[in-house]
Amino acid sequence: MSAEQKRLQSVGDDLPWKKWGPYLSERQWGTVREDYSDDGNAWNYFSHDQARSRAYRWGEDGLGGISDDHQVLCFALALWNGKDPILKERLFGLTNSEGNHGEDVKEYYFYLDSTPTHSYMKYLYKYPQAEYPYEDLIKTNQQRSKHELEYELLDTGIFDDNRYFDVFLEYAKDDTEDILIKISVANRGPEAAEIDVLPTLWFRNTWSWADGGSKPIIQKVEDRVIQTHHTDHLFQKLLSDYYLYCDRTVPLLFTDNETNNSRLFGVPNPTKYVKDGINNYIVNGQREGINYNQTGTKCSPHYHLTVEAGATEVICLRLTKKAPSEIGEPFATFETKFQSRLQEADAFYDSVTPPAIKSDSDRVNVMRQALAGMLWTKQYFYYDVDKWLEEHNINPLLGPEQRKKIRNGEWFHMYSDDIISMPDKWEYPWFAAWDLAFHMLPLGIVDSEFAKEQLDLMLRNDYLHPNGQIPAYEWNFGDVNPPVHAYATMQIYLMDKARNGGKGDLNFLKYAFSKLLVNFTWWVNRKDSDGNNAFEGGFLGLDNIGVFDRSAPLPTGGSLEQADGTAWMVFFSQQMLRIAVELALDDPLYEEFVSKFFEHTMWIAGAMDRIGENQDEMWDEEDGFFYDVLKFPDGTAMRLKVRSLVGLLPLAAVAIFNGDDIAKLPNFYKRAEAFWSRHTDLIENIHIPDKQGAAGRYMLSVFTEDKLRKVLARMLDENEFFSPYGIRSLSRYHADHPFVFHHGGEEFRVDYVPGDSNTGMFGGNSNWRGPVWMPVNMLFVAALRRLYAFYGDQFKVECPTGSGNYMTLFEVSRELAQRLTRLFLKDGNGKRPINGTAEKFQNDPYWKDLILFYEYFHGDNGTGIGASHQTGWTGGIATIIQVAGMLTDDVVKELLESADIELQLIRKYQGQ
Repeated sequence: MSAEQKRLQSVGDDLPWKKWGPYLSERQWGTVREDYSDDGNAWNYFSHDQARSRAYRWGEDGLGGISDDHQVLCFALALWNGKDPILKERLFGLTNSEGNHGEDVKEYYFYLDSTPTHSYMKYLYKYPQAEYPYEDLIKTNQQRSKHELEYELLDTGIFDDNRYFDVFLEYAKDDTEDILIKISVANRGPEAAEIDVLPTLWFRNTWSWADGGSKPIIQKVEDRVIQTHHTDHLFQKLLSDYYLYCDRTVPLLFTDNETNNSRLFGVPNPTKYVKDGINNYIVNGQREGINYNQTGTKCSPHYHLTVEAGATEVICLRLTKKAPSEIGEPFATFETKFQSRLQEADAFYDSVTPPAIKSDSDRVNVMRQALAGMLWTKQYFYYDVDKWLEEHNINPLLGPEQRKKIRNGEWFHMYSDDIISMPDKWEYPWFAAWDLAFHMLPLGIVDSEFAKEQLDLMLRNDYLHPNGQIPAYEWNFGDVNPPVHAYATMQIYLMDKARNGGKGDLNFLKYAFSKLLVNFTWWVNRKDSDGNNAFEGGFLGLDNIGVFDRSAPLPTGGSLEQADGTAWMVFFSQQMLRIAVELALDDPLYEEFVSKFFEHTMWIAGAMDRIGENQDEMWDEEDGFFYDVLKFPDGTAMRLKVRSLVGLLPLAAVAIFNGDDIAKLPNFYKRAEAFWSRHTDLIENIHIPDKQGAAGRYMLSVFTEDKLRKVLARMLDENEFFSPYGIRSLSRYHADHPFVFHHGGEEFRVDYVPGDSNTGMFGGNSNWRGPVWMPVNMLFVAALRRLYAFYGDQFKVECPTGSGNYMTLFEVSRELAQRLTRLFLKDGNGKRPINGTAEKFQNDPYWKDLILFYEYFHGDNGTGIGASHQTGWTGGIATIIQVAGMLTDDVVKELLESADIELQLIRKYQGQ
C-alpha cells in the first residue's frame, strides 16, 4: 500500500489531510451568488474589472490558489510583468455577451498533478511578458459572428518568440496543516526579463456582512514571518493561527480585503486600505493604499525577479501552524520533503495505472493529468439560499409570482457550505448535478470515499428539495438534469465492493436508495403529465439538441414527450432495480422494491413503443429509430424526426442480472412471471428477463434484438453518428438534410453543426448538434459491454456500418473507447486531435505534452471546443484508458464466463 493510500485511510477529524486543498474558485465574479442586480444579469453586475476592487460575498478566487475547507484563509499567486494595466491576480475571460460563442476563459493554465489528499499538487500558468491584450480579445471576439472561430490568446501573437514565463506552483504537505510552497519562474524567452511575484495570503471577508463576526488580522511578527489570527470564536474553531514563512527578506505589503467604494461607486471608503491597494501600489506607485504598520487582512510578500533567458528562479514559502519559537529553520528539509511527496504521488498513480499501458508514456500522461484536473477542480461552495433570498427581499411567505421574479426563489431550504467537485472552476464555478455524477466515475478510481460523500451530498436534506428534486445547477436549481445519480451510486458501490474483497458499503447504498426513492417519485409525479409513462423532462442538460428550447413553453402549445427523457427514466428505474437487488440479497425487506422497480421499468420501456404503428409513440419502425413526439392541443401528434442522441440514449437503458442472484429472490421472480403473463402487449417490443444468456445471465432492455441491430446500424455508420473520435450528438445525415418545422409563420430548424454552436440558445457556449460529448459516450461504452455480457460472442454487428467487418459487442465497445482515447493521444505525426490547428500546442516542446480537457469535441476532426478545463466529465477519459488497459482478449474471455461480470470487470481494472 502506497503512502498516499495510507493517508486516504487515515483521513478524519484527527488527521485532516484534506483540510487544505485547491478549493479557491477560478472565477467568483459574474456568478449567481454575487448577483444582487434587479434584472438577474450576473455577468454585468459583478465584472472582472470590479473583481480586483470589490470584496466578494460568498467565496474567493485566485491564481493556482488553495484555502482551508471553509475558505476562511486563502493563498494564491499574483504576478506583474511590468507592462500590464493590472496585477494578474485572477484569470481573465469573456462574458457571455462578449464572446461570439459565449463565455470563455482566455488564459493558459494547467493542472499538472495532485494526489487525492492534496499532499502534493502542481499547477502551471503561462504568463506573457508583453502587455496582456484585454481590449483586443474583447473587441475582436465581439466583431466575429457565431459562424466564425473564437479569437484566442494565442491568435494575438503574444506568445511569439516564446516571450513568456512558465510559472509553476507546487504544494507539498509536511503534515495535515503544514504546507510547503514552491514557485518556479522559468523565462522561455530569448532575453532576460523582469517579473514581480506576489504570493498573497488573505482572509475571506466575512465581517462586512450581517452576523459575519469580528475582523481578523494578518500581521508581520518577524522580518520573514507573517502571522494570521482570527479573533472571532466561531472562526477560531474552524482555523487557528497560521504563519507564512518567506525564504528571504522581501518587502511585506499589507492592505485589507475591503471594497474600494470610491473607485467603483464614487462614495468615500471607510478605510484607505482596500482590496486593490497592493495592485495600485505595484502598478501605479500609489503608496497610500499600503498599511505601513504592517497589519491588515490581505498581505503579499513582494519578490522582484530578473530571470535570465532560459533560466528559472525559485521562491520558497511555508504556511504552517508552527510558531517561530518551535519551528527552527523553516526550510531545512524543504527540498527533501518535496521530493518525498512527489515520489509518493508517483507511487500512488503507479498503483492505479494498468500494467498494460505503463510503457505507453503518452497514455499514462493523459490519464494522470485527467485525474489531477479532477482533483484540482474541487471548490469550496458557500450558498445560504435562504439568506441570499432574504437579501433580495424574497421570503417564503410571499406569493409564487413574487418568488418567481428572482432566481431560485423556491429553494429556501438549500444551504451549501461544502467542498464540491465542479465542472470547470472558471466556466462553471458551481456544481451541476448530472456533471457531478459523471465526475465520480474517474474520481472513484483514486478516492472512493470522496466519491461516496459527493453523491450523498446531493441527496442531503439541505440540497434535495422537499418535493424530491435534485438541484440542477446554480443558474436554475429548478431546471432538470438527466437522472444519472442512481447509476453513479451503483458504480461507486461496485468499485468499493471490488476494492474491499467483495464486501460492499451497504449503509452508503441504503442511504442513497432511500433518498433516490423520493427523487424517483418526483419524476413520476412532475414529468409525466398524462400519466402514460412517457416523460417530458424538459432541459435535460442537452442544451440546444432539440427543435425547440425544451425549458420553455412550446410555440405550438401542447407538450413534448421526449425519447431521451423517457429513456433516462428507464435507465433510472433499472438502476434502482439493480440497487434493490443488491440490498435484497442482504435484507429480504428490500425484495418488495425489486418488484416495484421491475414493474416501473417495464411500464416506462413499454410506453416507448406500443403494439402496432402509432403516430404518438417514439419508435419509428420504418426508420428504426426513436424520436421525440410533439403532441398538439387538439390531441394529434407527430414524431420530430431529428436523428440525435435523443434516439440513441435508450441504448444505455440495459441492465444485466446474474442468474444466481435472481434464484435467491424467488418471490420476485414469481411476481415478475405473473406480471409479464398478464401484460403480453406491454412486453411485445422490449427485451424481458425470461431467458438466460451467456453464463446464465438475464437482461432487461428497451431493445429487442431486431431493434438493437437497427439502431446500432445507424450509430456505427460513419456517415451518421460514428465519428473517428466517438459518437456524434447529431447525425451527419442532417448536414444535407436539415430538419425544418414551420409553425405560425416561424421556421424551427436543426442542422448538423459539428463545432461551436451557431445559435444563441443557452448562451451559445454549448452545442449538442453534432459534436462528440464524453459522458454519453461513456454510457454507450458501458452499455455495449453489458449487452455483450448477455449476448456473448454469437452476436455480431457490422462495424463500421457498410465496412463488411463484423465485431462482437465487446469489440464494438473497445473500438468506441479507442476512438475516444484518440482525441487526446499523439497521432503518427505527433499531433493531438484536441489541439486542432494550434501549432504551439502541437509542436512546441513546452506545450505539446500539456493536455486540455474540453467540454466537447468537433464531430469531424476532434478539435476541443467549449470550456477548456472541464476536466469534470471529460476527465472520464481516465476511466476509459484505465479499463481499456486491463481488458486483454484473455481477460475478456474470462469475464464472459464470470457469474458477476460487472464486479469482476471492476476488479480487473483496479488491478486485482
